[in-house]
Amino acid sequence: MKEQGSFDKVVEFFRQVLESLPDKRTGKNSRYGMEDAALSAFSVFFTQSPSFLSYQRTMEQTKGRSNAPSLFGVHKIPTDNHIRDLLDPVKPKEMFPIFETILETIEKKGKLQGFRGFGNNLLVALDGTEYFSSKQIHCPHCSTRKMKSGEIHYFHSVVTPVLVSPHQSQVIPLVPEFIVPQDGNDKQDCENTAAKRWLLQHGAKYSALNMTVLGDDLYYRQPLCQMLLVQSFNFILVCRPESHPTLYEHIEGVDLPTVVVNKWMRKFQETHTYRYLNGMNIRMD
Repeated sequence: MKEQGSFDKVVEFFRQVLESLPDKRTGKNSRYGMEDAALSAFSVFFTQSPSFLSYQRTMEQTKGRSNAPSLFGVHKIPTDNHIRDLLDPVKPKEMFPIFETILETIEKKGKLQGFRGFGNNLLVALDGTEYFSSKQIHCPHCSTRKMKSGEIHYFHSVVTPVLVSPHQSQVIPLVPEFIVPQDGNDKQDCENTAAKRWLLQHGAKYSALNMTVLGDDLYYRQPLCQMLLVQSFNFILVCRPESHPTLYEHIEGVDLPTVVVNKWMRKFQETHTYRYLNGMNIRMD
């Protein structure tokens, strides 16, 4: 019952945030609340079914009611175009308090402990992803890339920090950081710039939770590593030979300390071999 109470509080806070979203409408044409538009949009992502809203509307027409109210608390379901029209002007930062409240609630209830691993660390994976892509539709805030054919490709992308654990099938999303055109056209540079901006805004708060940052080769650059160290983060970042040839030349021929771990995988055994070297200079290329 206590867990249900905590969940209900999070849901209630979620609704309060949605109810207070900026509404561009100034007249009396407010048949649909901002929370109805936001919850209807959320339901599509939650069920991962683009036909969800259409199905709910069909239920309303044929049976007089749908289960959208019981599932998501939607009072009235707007049309797809109406949802876009209401939500497009809303800035993403209006939703950021929800991420913070969910994390705080999970921490207070001791549920973060199940995500902790070696050294009592939490693992936070940084990665960039595109959430919009088009060759025709674009806006002034789109990033662009020029294809070999000369065609312009418009897109929006975001760095999404997520708490992960090898012992959990669930993940916990943290406040994201949106990549903007000013960050550049190169994937490496723009993701790094957005990641640095995220660290400046949220690093002090999250590092207090004892986190290890995970990232691919795009993030293994001296300025970002330095920021992680200054803010007391541990980090494990991929370092590919083709991206850092000088570093690999430095360790070539060195007798590296080695750790071998054998793991039984049902009918066969896997041997994991780890080689490591402490005190390496990050800035070698």
